[in-house]
Amino acid sequence: MRIVVGADHRGFQMKNAIADFLRTNGHDVTDVGTDSAEPVDYPDIAVALAAKIQSGNAERGVFVCGSGVGACVAANKLSGIRAAITHDAYSAHQGVEHDDMNVICLGSHVIGTDVAIEVTKAFVSANFDPQERYVRRLDKVRAIEAGETKTGKTQEISG
Repeated sequence: MRIVVGADHRGFQMKNAIADFLRTNGHDVTDVGTDSAEPVDYPDIAVALAAKIQSGNAERGVFVCGSGVGACVAANKLSGIRAAITHDAYSAHQGVEHDDMNVICLGSHVIGTDVAIEVTKAFVSANFDPQERYVRRLDKVRAIEAGETKTGKTQEISG
């Protein structure tokens, strides 16, 4: 699988370990930085990571920052990116299987490298399940991204 990895200064060491793991397991890895503890702005890395997926040069991405939050917020602003903070193996594979998630965001100050590698392994091992309900929901997400606010049947809950 072609995978792009990226990190801000707080995640670069974990990113490097994940990239090494992926390469060792036969994946084609592109690293969009950063490679030092010098502060960088995570939105810049998000744009570089997303560009690889948007262009078809990568199928999935792994994005590491201190908490995973900034990485996730920035990545989800970019067209075609479906990112989630993912600190457990279940969410990593379920997010792909049900939601066609294509980027995981990890917090280097939240989980250790061993857990991050297990999460990454679950992420890259999973495949989207094309059951009708998952495809329908994904189509609705794409409609929202395209600026269509009416995605179909909604339910209003009053308190």
